[in-house]
Amino acid sequence: MDPISLIVVALATGAAAALKPTAEAAIRDAYAGLKRLITDRYNQVDVSPVERNPSSQAKRRSLEEDLHETDAAADDALLQEAKELFDLVAKADPAAARGVGVDLEDIDAAFVDIDRVRSGGIGVRGRGWNVTGGVRISNVEAGGDVYQERPQPDPS
Repeated sequence: MDPISLIVVALATGAAAALKPTAEAAIRDAYAGLKRLITDRYNQVDVSPVERNPSSQAKRRSLEEDLHETDAAADDALLQEAKELFDLVAKADPAAARGVGVDLEDIDAAFVDIDRVRSGGIGVRGRGWNVTGGVRISNVEAGGDVYQERPQPDPS
């Protein structure tokens, strides 16, 4: 997953998980920390639309576009916070993390490379994989509003 996508996915899944009444304090704290880091370092970036509607692909894409206009992709501290939040959510609330399109658990591989995922649901699921070499997952489009956003052909 590219750095900007990781940040947006972590923020969206963190928002979805943190806003639940049963959310663990660690998730709420990590989400608040990631959000604060983004707004402090990149004050021109508004995370509130994704916070209000974390499952909206349109709002996620807009946030990605805004982050691409900054140096967030090279911000190691921001990327670390995003990864930590996503890992916390995936462990504590796998259902919240599944909106990213790829649901992997207990993978033994030299590398896992995930790229170009658009999702409103699970596109790839893997459990207990033991792979010689690596795993490359690319061009995943799954469920939800991903398909509704495509222009429809003119019936005439």
